[in-house]
Amino acid sequence: MAGLFASGRIVDLVLFFVVIEATVLIVLHRKTGRGIANGDLLVSLGAGIALLLALRAALVGLPWPGIAACLVLALVAHLLDLARRWSDR
Repeated sequence: MAGLFASGRIVDLVLFFVVIEATVLIVLHRKTGRGIANGDLLVSLGAGIALLLALRAALVGLPWPGIAACLVLALVAHLLDLARRWSDR
Protein backbone atom coordinates (compact mmCIF):
# COMPACT_ATOMS: atom_id res chain seq x y z
CA MET A 1 0.00 0.00 0.00
CA ALA A 2 2.86 2.38 0.74
CA GLY A 3 4.08 1.89 -2.82
CA LEU A 4 0.73 3.05 -4.20
CA PHE A 5 1.10 6.34 -2.33
CA ALA A 6 4.80 6.84 -2.99
CA SER A 7 4.34 6.35 -6.73
CA GLY A 8 1.18 8.44 -6.94
CA ARG A 9 -0.69 5.46 -8.40
CA ILE A 10 -3.33 5.78 -5.67
CA VAL A 11 -4.42 9.04 -7.31
CA ASP A 12 -4.60 7.28 -10.67
CA LEU A 13 -6.95 4.75 -9.09
CA VAL A 14 -9.16 7.48 -7.64
CA LEU A 15 -9.18 9.31 -11.00
CA PHE A 16 -10.27 6.08 -12.67
CA PHE A 17 -13.28 5.90 -10.36
CA VAL A 18 -14.07 9.60 -10.95
CA VAL A 19 -14.15 8.94 -14.71
CA ILE A 20 -16.49 5.98 -14.15
CA GLU A 21 -18.70 8.14 -11.92
CA ALA A 22 -18.82 10.93 -14.50
CA THR A 23 -19.63 8.49 -17.30
CA VAL A 24 -22.47 6.90 -15.35
CA LEU A 25 -23.93 10.28 -14.37
CA ILE A 26 -23.70 11.64 -17.93
CA VAL A 27 -25.36 8.55 -19.41
CA LEU A 28 -28.06 8.64 -16.73
CA HIS A 29 -28.74 12.32 -17.43
CA ARG A 30 -28.91 11.76 -21.19
CA LYS A 31 -31.29 8.81 -20.87
CA THR A 32 -33.59 10.13 -18.16
CA GLY A 33 -33.06 13.89 -18.07
CA ARG A 34 -32.65 13.58 -14.31
CA GLY A 35 -29.62 14.36 -12.23
CA ILE A 36 -26.95 16.97 -12.71
CA ALA A 37 -26.65 18.73 -16.07
CA ASN A 38 -23.51 17.63 -17.90
CA GLY A 39 -21.87 21.07 -17.90
CA ASP A 40 -22.44 21.53 -14.17
CA LEU A 41 -21.14 18.05 -13.47
CA LEU A 42 -17.96 18.50 -15.49
CA VAL A 43 -17.15 21.88 -13.96
CA SER A 44 -17.69 20.51 -10.46
CA LEU A 45 -15.61 17.41 -11.11
CA GLY A 46 -12.94 19.56 -12.77
CA ALA A 47 -12.10 21.21 -9.46
CA GLY A 48 -11.76 17.86 -7.74
CA ILE A 49 -9.71 16.40 -10.55
CA ALA A 50 -7.32 19.36 -10.46
CA LEU A 51 -6.88 18.87 -6.70
CA LEU A 52 -6.18 15.18 -7.26
CA LEU A 53 -3.57 16.09 -9.87
CA ALA A 54 -1.96 18.49 -7.39
CA LEU A 55 -1.84 15.67 -4.84
CA ARG A 56 -0.30 13.31 -7.38
CA ALA A 57 2.28 15.92 -8.33
CA ALA A 58 3.22 16.38 -4.67
CA LEU A 59 3.41 12.64 -4.03
CA VAL A 60 5.82 12.07 -6.91
CA GLY A 61 7.97 15.08 -6.05
CA LEU A 62 7.09 17.39 -8.92
CA PRO A 63 8.57 20.89 -8.52
CA TRP A 64 6.30 23.40 -6.83
CA PRO A 65 5.30 25.30 -10.01
CA GLY A 66 3.56 22.16 -11.29
CA ILE A 67 1.69 21.73 -8.04
CA ALA A 68 0.79 25.43 -8.00
CA ALA A 69 -0.53 25.21 -11.57
CA CYS A 70 -2.86 22.36 -10.57
CA LEU A 71 -4.06 24.34 -7.57
CA VAL A 72 -4.74 27.42 -9.71
CA LEU A 73 -6.67 25.23 -12.15
CA ALA A 74 -8.70 23.87 -9.22
CA LEU A 75 -9.43 27.43 -8.08
CA VAL A 76 -10.58 28.48 -11.55
CA ALA A 77 -12.86 25.43 -11.84
CA HIS A 78 -14.23 26.07 -8.35
CA LEU A 79 -14.97 29.72 -9.11
CA LEU A 80 -16.63 28.74 -12.39
CA ASP A 81 -18.73 26.20 -10.50
CA LEU A 82 -19.76 28.86 -7.97
CA ALA A 83 -20.62 31.32 -10.74
CA ARG A 84 -22.80 28.75 -12.51
CA ARG A 85 -24.63 27.89 -9.32
CA TRP A 86 -24.99 31.50 -8.20
CA SER A 87 -26.65 32.61 -11.45
CA ASP A 88 -29.12 29.71 -11.33
CA ARG A 89 -30.66 30.98 -8.12
